[in-house]
Amino acid sequence: MPHQRAVISMGPERLLRSVRKALHGLRDADKALQMQRYMKSVMPYHGVQTPNRRRMCKTLFREYALHDADIWRETVMHLWRKAKYREERYAAIELAGDRRARDFHTLDALPMFEHMIVDGAWWDYVDELAHRLGEILRRDHKAMSRTMLEWSACEDMWKRRSSIICQLRFKEDTDLPLLYACIEPSLASKEFFLQKAIGWALRQYAWTDPHEVRRYCKANDARLSHLSRREALKNL
Repeated sequence: MPHQRAVISMGPERLLRSVRKALHGLRDADKALQMQRYMKSVMPYHGVQTPNRRRMCKTLFREYALHDADIWRETVMHLWRKAKYREERYAAIELAGDRRARDFHTLDALPMFEHMIVDGAWWDYVDELAHRLGEILRRDHKAMSRTMLEWSACEDMWKRRSSIICQLRFKEDTDLPLLYACIEPSLASKEFFLQKAIGWALRQYAWTDPHEVRRYCKANDARLSHLSRREALKNL
């Protein structure tokens, strides 16, 4: 019973302190500089590599009760906004994707994910958060499809990228008309991250239906960038 009280009483600030303490204990100064340079990040790193960070988060979050969607969103945003190191933001993303929080991945969580995508504005954040959008899409397909179509044509590049790659894990459940509609506004874009997203989404679906991806690339040969086409057909 004492352990249960400790779990229930762990609020956002206490969890943040626990995350910071654990990351500091795993710090590697040499890797921190390398990671910061590689990611072109203004925010510094602790130098904690992904497998170690994920194990750390799994252990810490086991002590954090996930019973309420509002408190979960509050805690995720507290970790995100108060982060001083990039791994602290990665921890916020890990908490956002915690298996116990899957039932919270509803349209109510969309403003939180949107904020993180727009505020983070870099691929290491956005590509992981896009999977969470996919989970909302599975749950509320009609409403989320409308939102993804809106994002696909908006001015924010990272929201556009998210709309394109949110179905990466869908395989045979991929909504192809939606995917193609989300790709369409970015076909003429010169942005590397949009061209790459188009190719990535098509390449991923090619594992399910290679003939359809070949057909799409042929039909849109004049409009697909060289990068998008190369990525789409890489494994075919």
